[in-house]
Amino acid sequence: MDNTKNLFKNLFIFEIANNHQGDVNHGINIIKEMGTIAKKYNLNAAVKLQYRQLDTFIHPDFRKDTNAKHVGRFLSTELKNDEFLKLVEAIKSEGMISMCTPFDEASVDLILDHNIDIIKIASCSADDWPLLEKIVKTNKPIIASTGGLSLFEIDNLVSYLGNRDSNFAILHCVGIYPSPNEVLNLNFISKLKKRYSNITIGYSGHEAPNNIDVIKIAIAKGAEIFERHVGLPTETIVLNNYSMNPDECDSWVLEAHKAFAICGQNEKVVTDSESESLLSLKRGVFAKTKINKGDKINLDDVFFAMPCQKGQLNSSEFGRVRASFIAHKNYEINEAIFEKSEVDTFYKLRKIIHEAKGLLSEAEIVLNDKAEMELSHHYGIEKFREFGILIINLVNREYCKKIIVVFPGQNHPEQYHIKKEETFHVLSGTLGLSLNGINSELKKGDIVTVERGVKHAFWSESGAIIEEISTTHYRNDSFYTDPQINAMDPMQRKTIIEYI
Repeated sequence: MDNTKNLFKNLFIFEIANNHQGDVNHGINIIKEMGTIAKKYNLNAAVKLQYRQLDTFIHPDFRKDTNAKHVGRFLSTELKNDEFLKLVEAIKSEGMISMCTPFDEASVDLILDHNIDIIKIASCSADDWPLLEKIVKTNKPIIASTGGLSLFEIDNLVSYLGNRDSNFAILHCVGIYPSPNEVLNLNFISKLKKRYSNITIGYSGHEAPNNIDVIKIAIAKGAEIFERHVGLPTETIVLNNYSMNPDECDSWVLEAHKAFAICGQNEKVVTDSESESLLSLKRGVFAKTKINKGDKINLDDVFFAMPCQKGQLNSSEFGRVRASFIAHKNYEINEAIFEKSEVDTFYKLRKIIHEAKGLLSEAEIVLNDKAEMELSHHYGIEKFREFGILIINLVNREYCKKIIVVFPGQNHPEQYHIKKEETFHVLSGTLGLSLNGINSELKKGDIVTVERGVKHAFWSESGAIIEEISTTHYRNDSFYTDPQINAMDPMQRKTIIEYI
């Protein structure tokens, strides 16, 4: 699954469709133009073809029916199977991913014969169950468009693919060619990401080629796959009004790169220059009265004013740290105060609690504000970020329920229980779990039962939230394989606090 997510990550799909015009050389020229763009911007890029076995795909009674939509275009741009293979080889020679939309079962077999990397499900085929069944049996990565589907139909598709194939992504799509702004509904990308949080969500666009605002908004909404129709105009070939020529495609990708830079990371990043800029506006701490070396510095002894010098105690630090500042030197009136203090335990605890509440809020886990919270710190509170967990105790009767927060980089040392059997349900993040020395990785939604006597340890690189459901919890029922922890009284390695 992780390899496929990397395959899908910021994937740009160049859809040729019928823009090869039935000319294999023209198709290769389009591929080369896209290869140039992919190399220029170092893209994770795919070129997508469409396969239809026209002898059987089109009913024989309609092959000459000029009123039948699409039939004439399909027939006039038909390529033979060996010609399609040349296009696939050209895609791979340009260092791009090969991708294809099959519109019938025979075309799925041809995809396998041509060793194409990714199968695309067109919006019109998203509820074509015979074709879907054939596709999922290939075990190929799948990307499915959802144009024209209701939310219920998308749920059905996701359920079907999820129960049979975990290697798939979903694209928001509007099946109007070209799509005006008022029908794009890019907010729906956010809903898809929230509704299917373990699935990569992208956007397949059919807006006018010069409408490059859309790609920026799609990226801001969290889309990770981007698809557009592309072609190569000539003296005799005119592109349709939703396909991009190479210059338009280049501009589209450039705007995407700008949007990536603007959106940045999904974490708060404070740069040195930003810190320096804010420091220049902060108020420094200055002596209001004469302060002698060894004196405790109180609020009445100081005043706050700008500018604040580098290394000088500022009003933010003075106000938020519940600790005594002891003068290490004599200070004259109006002199800048340069002092450091050790952060006290209250401040450390408050920081942990606030971070835990933030993680719970991000995971949309709402708890009773009277729930008891405890910090498990097996080697002392100072090593909590490395060894420990935060536990929120909700119920402890004949049955027990807890919410456990594992902070990024935390490890919970190996232990076992004699009286208690427990089940872990991962609500958020990724959890590493060891059961009797056998390691596994659990993702959101995974459930594992730890039976009595089974030695278990767990950890998380990026953070995780677990629901623990068990039989009654007893404080003297946790036995650690590290004798240093085992020798401690259970309450020595815990800090009980109110949920604030």
